[in-house]
Amino acid sequence: MVVKVYGPNRSACTQRVLACFLELDVDFELIKVDLNSNEHKQPKFLLKQPFGQVPVVEDGDFRLFESRAIIRYYATKYAEINQKLYGTTFEEKALVDQWLEVEAHHFNDMVYTIVLQKLIIPEMGGKTDFVLVQNCEKKLEKVFEVYEEQLSKHRYLVGDCFTLADLSHLPGIKYLMNEAELGYMVTKKKNVNSWWSDISNRLAWKKLMLLVD
Repeated sequence: MVVKVYGPNRSACTQRVLACFLELDVDFELIKVDLNSNEHKQPKFLLKQPFGQVPVVEDGDFRLFESRAIIRYYATKYAEINQKLYGTTFEEKALVDQWLEVEAHHFNDMVYTIVLQKLIIPEMGGKTDFVLVQNCEKKLEKVFEVYEEQLSKHRYLVGDCFTLADLSHLPGIKYLMNEAELGYMVTKKKNVNSWWSDISNRLAWKKLMLLVD
């Protein structure tokens, strides 16, 4: 059965889900949602996602939102395709969850605020809060210091296998490297840079980049 994915392909959260689907060879149909026209805040979409956020997936009669919940679900559902993606033991799964929480609350929050302030708000005619941006960059620098230490001991965040913890960082780092012009935060750290080079060259991610307008 083809899974319907509602969301714009340039959305980091949508990309997180699509990258997971491509890793697992899950058939999907992308149904684009126009954020610029506030389609995600209209009554029809709110029936699918009451908080008006993307993406949402529909798998037959089953509907799910929140990108990290979605990738956990499908990595579990299709574990026979890639058992390592969500870990093979309780301990590995716990570590994947740990680093997904780090990504969500320590990494992604900073990246989201930087992109919002530097790119989205100016496009809407507003002014960038450069003090806020600088504060986020400082916090993000500390996050990367933690990653640098962790990646000095392991090839990936959880160990020697690529997992959801690594996958979940791909969209955010892409925005840092390209749109936000903060790639130096990655490239100046030996282990972080090697990790990014590794995960961004995975076939699934390369396929996804071809789908992004």
